[in-house]
Amino acid sequence: MAGASAVFEDDSLLSKLDRNLLKLETFFALLSGFAVFSLMFLAAYSVGGRKFFASPLSGYVDYIEVLMPLIAVMGIAFVQRDGSHIRMDMVIGQLRGRALWGAELLSVTLILLLMIALTMGAWAHFDRSFDCARPLCSRDSSIDIGLPIWPSKLIVPLAFGVMCLRLMIQVWGYARAFVLNIPNPVAVPLVQSIEEQARAEVDQLGGNDNG
Repeated sequence: MAGASAVFEDDSLLSKLDRNLLKLETFFALLSGFAVFSLMFLAAYSVGGRKFFASPLSGYVDYIEVLMPLIAVMGIAFVQRDGSHIRMDMVIGQLRGRALWGAELLSVTLILLLMIALTMGAWAHFDRSFDCARPLCSRDSSIDIGLPIWPSKLIVPLAFGVMCLRLMIQVWGYARAFVLNIPNPVAVPLVQSIEEQARAEVDQLGGNDNG
């Protein structure tokens, strides 16, 4: 399941790395949101052109093909940071202390190994389509209007690479929490209960009122 999470911060090196990486993740997530908005605009433009001018947007499917990686993968590290990805936590949600940090450390380490393999594969896929000896540096292009596809393929290893950095920080955070038995470690998502979520919202509203 997906739930609200808290990410604690302090003055440690780990927390500073977490906050600095968050800036890049936020920028990537903003690009993803912009791609979604652009897709909505293109759809409205194409439908309006077809209905009122009998001339839909040329290459509409090609533009969707180019934008899809932006929409699909650019925000994954941003979501991983605060623990908003869909997950099954019926068992792990019952753990506490070192048992919880050990289980989280194991799962995040396995995810990191998978993401490293996917990043390498995605880079190889991009490399096969990139060739500056050809027009637009592309060995392949979209079908209708011939857009080069390599920029979209490059997005995937870039997003996966940032995801790997995020997972490395979380491996460090969970390992530190496991070894030192820290109740509230920094730089890792701590899933909140319904009561904790409500209390945090009340505290936030109360702080705004006092300001």
